[in-house]
Amino acid sequence: MKNSARYRIVALVLLLLTSSAVSRAGAAESSPTRPPNVVVFLVDDLGYMDVGANNPDCFYDTPNIDRLSQSGMRFTDGYAANPVCSPTRYSLMTGKYPTRVQATNFFSGMRGGTFKPAPLNNHMPIEEITIAEALKTKGYATFFAGKWHLGESEEYYPQNQGFDVNIGGYSRGGPYSGKRYFGPFENPQMEVESPEGDHLPDRLARDTAAFIDEHKDEPFLAYLAFYSVHTPLMGRPDLVAKYKEKAEAIAGEEFADEEQVIGNKPRKVRVLQKHAVYAAMVEAMDQAVGKVLKQIEDSGVEDNTIVVFTSDNGGLSTSEGSPTSNLPLRGGKGWVYEGGVREPWIVRYPGVTKPGSESSTPICSIDLLPTIASAAGVEIEHPIDGIDIRPALEGGSLDRDALYWHYPHYSNQGGIPGGAIRVGKYKLFERYEDGRVHLYDLESDLSESKDLAAEMPERVQQMRKKLHAWYQDVDAKFLQPKNGNEPWKPEYMQ
Repeated sequence: MKNSARYRIVALVLLLLTSSAVSRAGAAESSPTRPPNVVVFLVDDLGYMDVGANNPDCFYDTPNIDRLSQSGMRFTDGYAANPVCSPTRYSLMTGKYPTRVQATNFFSGMRGGTFKPAPLNNHMPIEEITIAEALKTKGYATFFAGKWHLGESEEYYPQNQGFDVNIGGYSRGGPYSGKRYFGPFENPQMEVESPEGDHLPDRLARDTAAFIDEHKDEPFLAYLAFYSVHTPLMGRPDLVAKYKEKAEAIAGEEFADEEQVIGNKPRKVRVLQKHAVYAAMVEAMDQAVGKVLKQIEDSGVEDNTIVVFTSDNGGLSTSEGSPTSNLPLRGGKGWVYEGGVREPWIVRYPGVTKPGSESSTPICSIDLLPTIASAAGVEIEHPIDGIDIRPALEGGSLDRDALYWHYPHYSNQGGIPGGAIRVGKYKLFERYEDGRVHLYDLESDLSESKDLAAEMPERVQQMRKKLHAWYQDVDAKFLQPKNGNEPWKPEYMQ
């Protein structure tokens, strides 16, 4: 991963040569076929329980996402590689765990607590081969719209990472300029400004739809990374009014206690969905998804377009307005508990996925690149961590024994610095301040409320050994000393 420029050039040349060879071999056997188009929806801060497809009692209306689920495969155990945004976005782009380049927190989140956080890399290295660069070797037109948040300056923006078009993607993690979610947006990567009052999710959907129709006669990648439903909490007035009325009929306690690791004030977690403004943001995002899905159909490419829908981390439940509840999942954004890393995952792959199907096979954001590359006939020659999930999309299982998480930071949301490993139905959580571990059976205890570590010491030992081997493989960094106090470190570092 060093000697960056040389590495990137060599890897891209290998991709080009391999793809050309595969194409020539295929042409010799049969007439060439057009590779599938790809549309990726990435929603910012959307929780697993925030869509009707996953939650029949969801407070928010998401009819378009629900219909997408009915036309493809819904994953009940789909994950983000990290409980906050930038690291997961890196994993989606590269197929790698973000720990490999120390991109382990949002860029640039360096909040300390009892100890100093681990060192943080503030950009996706230029030498990384992104999903866009991989598909361009097969002649794909590539498009990005929305939130990027993968580098502090223009050299790291989408247009320099394989995307032909970039609308709105730059260094900021939210729509913080202009009138924020309403035009004018004053976004430096929007060449054409929106009129007064234009709504950001709709603007991004219109641009994505226009790209799809313009490139319907050639293979394309359209990557729509919504700024929604990230703060600032701002909704369309008509939708806010709708949900205020709906919320009046919902009674019960809205908040409960959660563990606190930053500051002295008690940390509360939302346990009841009824936030009208957040609900308005979710529904507006769903309407934007619907606009793009309709364009896929109207452009006549539905039967040859893979559609992926997911999120970058769990719903915001413990800070910044705490607008949503992830129950029965514990925690939310900024937490390595399930509420922070289990995400909506829906894939519609014509000819592969069965409409209305469901899979409990664990998948992760590291799997997007290898899956899409395989579908496009691109051979990935450089090392990555993700795998092609097509066997799961066909209703089978995957040849992978574990998934891993590493978050050596104090999250803005109060999350605990820690790491985790999932093997089968078991998840081991390791605290980085003092090294304590907890073991949960996710099949019987989705809320991670019953710690089995004392009852199953052998399993703890096995999983911890595997987790620590992974730390070494990815060169994981840990909490740093503060005021003369030393944090826990894995045994191999002592």
